[in-house]
Amino acid sequence: MVDKLEVTIDVIIHATEDISKFLKSFEEIFELKGDFTVNQTTGHFENPITILNAKIEKNQAQKFVEKLVESLSNDQIKELIGEIEERTVDSRFHIRLDKQEFIKGNLIFKEKDAIKVKIHTPIYNKKDTVKIFSKIFQLD
Repeated sequence: MVDKLEVTIDVIIHATEDISKFLKSFEEIFELKGDFTVNQTTGHFENPITILNAKIEKNQAQKFVEKLVESLSNDQIKELIGEIEERTVDSRFHIRLDKQEFIKGNLIFKEKDAIKVKIHTPIYNKKDTVKIFSKIFQLD
């Protein structure tokens, strides 16, 4: 596993969605409890929106990535490794997970209305990006 990892998680929760289900799923799948900041805001049509943010570092980030990799199928891991260059911006690897599947305990990739996960590790030479993130997604 890579030494310096940082994971950022962002979730936009609409008024029709239950924040407690998301928090429960983060706790059950990734053992994240009390790691989120909760911000209340208003949407375009004056509807209430809750934004969950978490920034986890060091050992906790390592555990998160390990649990993420363990929870994904081999095909999903191959897909991530195959898309490293498209998914990486400024040493940050971007994953978007389906919100509705997540609260059911499933990790499915989805681009729209998704949980945004960014995995950051320092990459000093851009040509090392694929090698470093491939190493992160391999289970030891």
